[in-house]
Amino acid sequence: MKELLGFLAVWSIVLSGLALVTGVVLIKKGNRVAHHRAMLTATSLALLFLVFYLAKWALYGTTAYGGPEAWRGAYYLLLITHTLLAAINGPLALYVIWRAFRGEFILHKRWARVLVPIWLYVAVSGWVIYLVLKRYGVETGTIAF
Repeated sequence: MKELLGFLAVWSIVLSGLALVTGVVLIKKGNRVAHHRAMLTATSLALLFLVFYLAKWALYGTTAYGGPEAWRGAYYLLLITHTLLAAINGPLALYVIWRAFRGEFILHKRWARVLVPIWLYVAVSGWVIYLVLKRYGVETGTIAF
């Protein structure tokens, strides 16, 4: 079950990133309806990621890095930037969506230009972290608070 939750989490965030890119392409082509659908898909997949990730964390605890010492600094830099930007990503996404639903497209567009690179960084770095921990992860069996 642990592996399945991790697999579902990482794929839902990767697919979320792909839906996000699709939405950006669609709005640049002027297709507002399809853009709207793609962005709601991206948001739904990101929410699914959060459910899978939190379920895995709550049931099985954390996984520590146990890879080569030479990579430790780079791994933790990636992890810290990923975590901080992921924490910003959620509220910022809600703000951008709220602006769109209110029809405030100037603010929506301005903040979406900030949000999209953050969201994509979080999606890609999450995939990299998953792969690193799949290979070099050490089970701690504890929940970090």
